Formats: sequence, C-alpha cells, structure tokens
Amino acid sequence: MKIRHNKKRNTAFVYEALIREATVSIIKSDDDKKNKVFSIIKKHFNKDSLLYRDLECYHSLYEGVASSEKIADKILNEVKSQKKLIDPDGLFKQQTALIHDVNKELTQETFNNFVPNYRSLATIQQIFSMKTSPKTKIMLEQEILKNMIVLSEQKENMPSIDNLTYKQFVKKFNEKYDNDLLSEQKTLLTYYVTSFSDNSLQLKVFLNEEIGRLKQEMTKAKKLNFMKEDSDMTAKVESVISKLESFSRQNINDDLLLAVLKTQALVGEIYNGDND
Repeated sequence: MKIRHNKKRNTAFVYEALIREATVSIIKSDDDKKNKVFSIIKKHFNKDSLLYRDLECYHSLYEGVASSEKIADKILNEVKSQKKLIDPDGLFKQQTALIHDVNKELTQETFNNFVPNYRSLATIQQIFSMKTSPKTKIMLEQEILKNMIVLSEQKENMPSIDNLTYKQFVKKFNEKYDNDLLSEQKTLLTYYVTSFSDNSLQLKVFLNEEIGRLKQEMTKAKKLNFMKEDSDMTAKVESVISKLESFSRQNINDDLLLAVLKTQALVGEIYNGDND
C-alpha cells in the first residue's frame, strides 16, 4: 500500500529525527549542536504543548503492546478520541514553528535522518489524517493493531538474558550494583537517576546510542572462533540481538534498564573476559 507521507508534519517522526541528531552530536562531541537540539526539544515538546499531546498519541500506538485484539482495539479507539481533542489549527502552527527552528538552528538535513520505525509512523499519520479514505484507514488500523499484538507476543516469548549462562560469561550482574560497574553502566545509571529533570531526554539519547553499539558488538561476537564452535551460544546471542532491536518500540522502564545493564556486562565479558 503506497502511503503519501509529509514527514515534516509527522510530529513523532520529527521528534525521533531530533533524537537521532542529538545522538550523532554526542558521538562527535559536538556540544554546540547537542545543546541546540535539546533546546528545540525542550521548547516545543514541553508537557503543555499540543506537540507533546500529539506525540503521546503516536507513542501509544507505535510503542503500545496489547495481549489481545480487544485490548489493542480499545487503545486505538482511545488514542483516536484523544487525537480529536487536539486543535488541528493550533497543532499546525506549532509544527510550523518547530520546522522553522529546526531549519534555522540546525539544518534541513535533520529531516533526512534515518528513523527505524519510519513506516509505522507514516501509517499512524495516515490513520490520523482526515484525507485518508475510510477503506484505507481501516486497513491501516488493522496493520497497527496486528503490530501491537505481535509486540506483546515477542515480549512474552523473548528469552531472558539471565538464561545466557555459559562458562565464558560466568560473571553475573545479579548483585544489585554491588560489583564494579563498567564506565558505560555508570553513565547509563547516572542518566537514569537524573532523568526526571529533563523528561528523560538525555537518557533516551544515550539509550539510542548505546543499544546501537551493543547490537554491533553482539553481531561481531558471532564471528569469534569460540562462538562459531557452539551453535547454542550463537542462537542465544541472536536472541539478545532480537531483544535489543525490540527496545526501540518499548517505553523506558526498570526491566529495560536492567536488560541493557546486563547486556553491557555480557559484552564486557565477551571481549574482556577469560574465553579459554
């Protein structure tokens, strides 16, 4: 199904593109650009703004999970009700102001940033649009409902990282932060503890960057000799990579944080532990 998508008017896409922009600026140690991105997000996505309310509607659908079609349908109906309460003219004006600031303070290339859930965001925008035909809207809604249920099933069936016990990875992270933390674990915990001060903005940016790094490290780990010799271990590493990929569609909570912390420890063991 071909979808016309005005990504600059897609509130969630612009927000995710800005998060990507901030991530790149952090990687490149470009503090000036990082501060500009954070300033734009804080200005336009504060909790009193229509953009924030619109973003929450998107989040409820592309990050939402439902254990049944009935629950997924209830979530969708509630989101559509909340969306109708947002003044479209007021939202358009705020989107215009946001686009202006991105172009002025950053660059138009920000809108070309890669956003992994781009297709889902485009689908949701079409569901919200009054220009979408009833037939197309129903088909798109079914697609979103199906995704919500699939996400729920993936979450239930995903193997726990706790089960990845192997002689190379004996050191556990089960003691509640009593053992020596890696520098990246300390950074994650610091952002987590202070996340209340900026609506979890810097935590989200760091997680976006860190999860990408962990996926790369786990993918490289499959090529190590001791991994190639053990099919069970290779399969378990694949399950961790799948779990990491699912994090982009989940809200940040204690379970996600602990899973990332354990994956950080796991990667540290793979590359720094005794793998004889």
